[in-house]
Amino acid sequence: MSHSGMIIPERSRDIGDFLVGRLLPFRKKRMIGPFIFIDHMGPVILGPGRYLDVGQHPHIGLATLTYLLEGTIEHRDGLGTCQRIMPGSVNLMVAGRGITHTERTPEPMRNGSVFTLHGYQIWIALPKLQETMEPAFFHAEAADLPRWKTQDASYNLICGKAFGKESPVPHYSELFLMKVKTGGKVDLNLAEGVQGEIGIIVVSGTVRACGNEIPVGSILYSKHGETCTISCDAKTHLMVFGGEPLPEERFIHWNFVSSERAKIEAARQAWNRKTFVMMDGEKSYIPLPESKSPLKN
Repeated sequence: MSHSGMIIPERSRDIGDFLVGRLLPFRKKRMIGPFIFIDHMGPVILGPGRYLDVGQHPHIGLATLTYLLEGTIEHRDGLGTCQRIMPGSVNLMVAGRGITHTERTPEPMRNGSVFTLHGYQIWIALPKLQETMEPAFFHAEAADLPRWKTQDASYNLICGKAFGKESPVPHYSELFLMKVKTGGKVDLNLAEGVQGEIGIIVVSGTVRACGNEIPVGSILYSKHGETCTISCDAKTHLMVFGGEPLPEERFIHWNFVSSERAKIEAARQAWNRKTFVMMDGEKSYIPLPESKSPLKN
């Protein structure tokens, strides 16, 4: 299989109480368009003794996008935002020059009931000119997002532009993120409706491309300008994302992304010294992982 038909497998990563499936970055393909990090959360059963509790942590140089298939997460951040995200809605937090946030199971759901959490945590690298912009937060309800149907496949545009549609969720470079579900068996040429590189996550169902069946949970990558026709069985569910690559290399270290290593080092130092702008009234603090400085790689 050529580089343009690369399959990126999901790899398990431990993030405290949870095992997640890490999709990006991958050693042979660090980014797809401006997308630099994708974690697949769950599906995991939550309930008494096991809830999502991600304490206060920082970001720079990126936008975080949370999209759930099942469950609920409460997002709080340094702008004073308190927003629950439900399946189909979108939380986009633009870190810019720096912001901190928490992600938790809402208090009213910690009542002894059991529920499933399943979704995607996505980081989009900001263009160089927007890397140090003022932090911002945006929420869109599921009903606000463009939906359409063609060829026995239904499309839901989460962010960016595709097939002549545009999502109300802000985007800062040429990109797209959409959910595609098939009714019956269908061949899809996704390159007809988008610009740039394409990543296809097989959430469920069966997908074939270039003579290969793509394992559920993995990404099929198609490089810029290549036709990307895939054969999907009935009831197949995809997340499709990508766009134009950013012109400069991006460095990633822990929760920090930048085109300049010095900005990452400055953010590391600020977080260690607790001079990073913190959330009001939030006592939790996730320390910097013990690792070498990105300046000494």
